[in-house]
Amino acid sequence: MKAIRYHAHGDPEVLALEEVEAPEIGPGEVLVAIRAASISPFDCKLRAGDLAAFFTVSFPQIPGRDAAGVVAAVGDGVSEFTVGDRVCVMAGIERGGSAVDLRVSTPDELVRMPAELGFVEAAGLVNAGLSAWICTIEYAEIGPGTRVLVHGGSGAVGGLIVQLARRRGADIVATCREGNRAYVEGLGADRAIAYDTEDFTTIEPVDVVFDLVGGQTHARSYSVLKKGGTLVWLVAAPITDRGDEFGVDVRRAMIADRREPVENILALAASGELRAQIAGTLPLEKAADGHAMLEAGRVTRGRLVLTLDEDATTDG
Repeated sequence: MKAIRYHAHGDPEVLALEEVEAPEIGPGEVLVAIRAASISPFDCKLRAGDLAAFFTVSFPQIPGRDAAGVVAAVGDGVSEFTVGDRVCVMAGIERGGSAVDLRVSTPDELVRMPAELGFVEAAGLVNAGLSAWICTIEYAEIGPGTRVLVHGGSGAVGGLIVQLARRRGADIVATCREGNRAYVEGLGADRAIAYDTEDFTTIEPVDVVFDLVGGQTHARSYSVLKKGGTLVWLVAAPITDRGDEFGVDVRRAMIADRREPVENILALAASGELRAQIAGTLPLEKAADGHAMLEAGRVTRGRLVLTLDEDATTDG
């Protein structure tokens, strides 16, 4: 079978399409034929070695944190899934990534895929949706009239946060590039601020900030929060917590794979209440190009998704 692998940390060029032995499943395991797998900023940082202080990577490593596909086989003792089931995969690092023809998973890594969604849509919603749900629903208190600022509103996670906050009745300001303003407002933001031409610190104070950017964006966000407000951050780099100085609650969103948030996101997308944000698709063998595009800032509207067969963009 085919897999994207890298044998050392480095630039996108370390990624290669390789022929590897097909895996065998044991009791309690499920073999999934992957149809689509997303590329996330986490994948790029892990490949580059930027997360070496937080995650131990064994080589060769297969990138990818999520996917959608079809159950190809089930091991003894598995009753929840059967061959032919369409599923989404939460691909933990310890079992290897999702940019591969066949992946062995445990049942708790799998979520049933709604019939209304295609493989590309579903793959683009798994990890991004998990992160957005946890940030918005579990780390912030948002209701009608809550003023919210979302940094990175056109990205996969930020765009879903905008949509989830809109469903709760929030008044939403989101930052993005100038060229993405109309797109972000189309997702539900009341106002999109172009960070490359405008200063977000001039807005009226907000109750909640979601920081998906870090750096100076994080440092400058304290000044726009009301006293007693909440700053939820989800970035790899460490931040300086100035919550006490500004009288705000600073919360680091801890993201762990769990079924329920993913099920909730998929259900909302299936019903049309939430929009999957897909930046584009590439065939599996172009994974290195996808990583390079992401790192060059050329993927700014949702997830870029790798496809593993010609039916991946349909309901399969």
